Amino acid sequence: MAGLAAAFGSGAMTNSICEISGAKAILVTGSNASEDHPIVAMQIKKAVRQNGAKLIVADPRRIDLVDFAAVWLRQRPGTDVALFSAIMNVIIAENLHNKEFIDKRTENFEEFKKVISKYTPETAEKITGVSANEIVKAARIFATALAASIIYAMGITQHTTGTDNVKTLANLALLTGNVGRLSTGVNPLRGQNNVQGACDMGALPEFYTGYLKVADSPSREKFEKAWGVSLPPKPGLTVVEMMNEAGKGNLKALYIMGENPLVSDPNLHHVEEALKNLELLVVQDIFLTETARLAHVVLPAVSFAEKDGTFTNTERRVQRVRKALDPPGEARDDWRIICDISNRLGYSMRYNSPEEIFREITSTTPSYAGISYERIEKEGIQWPCPDPCHPGTACLHVDRFVRGLGHFSPIEFTPPAEMPDKQFPFILTTGRVLYQYHTGTMTRRSKGLNFLSPHAVVEINRKDALRLSIVDGSPVLIKSRRGEVEAKASVSEKVPEGVVFIPFHFAESAANILTNDALDPVAKIPELKVCAVSIANAK
Repeated sequence: MAGLAAAFGSGAMTNSICEISGAKAILVTGSNASEDHPIVAMQIKKAVRQNGAKLIVADPRRIDLVDFAAVWLRQRPGTDVALFSAIMNVIIAENLHNKEFIDKRTENFEEFKKVISKYTPETAEKITGVSANEIVKAARIFATALAASIIYAMGITQHTTGTDNVKTLANLALLTGNVGRLSTGVNPLRGQNNVQGACDMGALPEFYTGYLKVADSPSREKFEKAWGVSLPPKPGLTVVEMMNEAGKGNLKALYIMGENPLVSDPNLHHVEEALKNLELLVVQDIFLTETARLAHVVLPAVSFAEKDGTFTNTERRVQRVRKALDPPGEARDDWRIICDISNRLGYSMRYNSPEEIFREITSTTPSYAGISYERIEKEGIQWPCPDPCHPGTACLHVDRFVRGLGHFSPIEFTPPAEMPDKQFPFILTTGRVLYQYHTGTMTRRSKGLNFLSPHAVVEINRKDALRLSIVDGSPVLIKSRRGEVEAKASVSEKVPEGVVFIPFHFAESAANILTNDALDPVAKIPELKVCAVSIANAK
């Protein structure tokens, strides 16, 4: 994420999963880890149950981890900056900040402090709905712990203020000196198994492999020399920007690999129009997804069990993947398909194996330079690993940050792009459930999982349901400015009054028909987690 990269270098977990259980305080925000990252959730629960850690959960929904929390901060969706700024206001006011760390390893503290002074607990209570007392309690727990860890996921990033949210969490880590030590850090959890690896390999519009910037002349020259081509200096487009340009007719062709934007992207009616407006849509996937059904060309790829290579997981660990099954039908390895297309387009790609490709990766990517198939035969290695004798890096920023000093970012609270009104009086937030995965491309083909989670539900607070005469299990219609969907109501106290929640896995009740495609101005991530909706019984 661009916001974290500015402060910490890469947007990766600064620490390792196994370290979580050793933390004395843990802040989990924007992450329903028990359902989305169960292995990480086990480490969090272990820290609480076995090691006496105090857990702070900041989440509008009553997620499973709330039952293990010392403090539950139930903020209004989209008010994260105000909440965490108030926590830092208390830490400074009560002289709990780490002055030695701030003096030696950070810059811009005084400017940051001026902004934070505005966000008293009482001020934040009016914005967030969290009581001032609970804010003070959370601040004291986090600041006085010997080792405090911050864990977050897409509930923090998928906002028009996503970069601000991440920078605010980075500020909190800097303020308390919880960086560069075991069981501390700022730890984003990746949404899918090789998202970290894809980012590392340059699957971001502004970076080459290893987070070397496209706009940086020396970096560009390095890859021009390695690949024997002339490369453009201008960064590319993000996913939503691509859809916008396709809708305008400026983008003529799109090649989609392992992604199903016709379920996962915001404002799906717009996405469908954009995809249909393309002159050429190519989809490379293992199943005929909703997006693939619109494609002019479908290229059948192979699953994880049918391929050889590496994945890089959420803790920066580069791991071997070994072929266990032969692919069915005409399915082929992704790398072979890409090579064949490249060769036919006139750029020669003559690789013989994934290992040969990996050797090129290590030759161009400093953080991977010391990793080889031989070294990760039995156990993965965490980057950065700069040479063959290096053991890998479990904990980042022990002595210094990538940029030298950690930079305090003065951040002002900005409301979400779309707020409730008379026509659309509820806030919709979206997420995942334990038994389905992403757009359901794989999991919804499992009879067992579909028995456990067969369809979308709309979580609504019991008081709201009573007021609207909505009965648990009854069909309801949810509308936003972008469309409408029908799903079954799930009435409980899991969401607060004025908020509804829909998981985004189900194409027939696609939550992302409703969601807002307004973008964070820096990271260009859409505001999937907050939009205004109405809800009523379906006729």
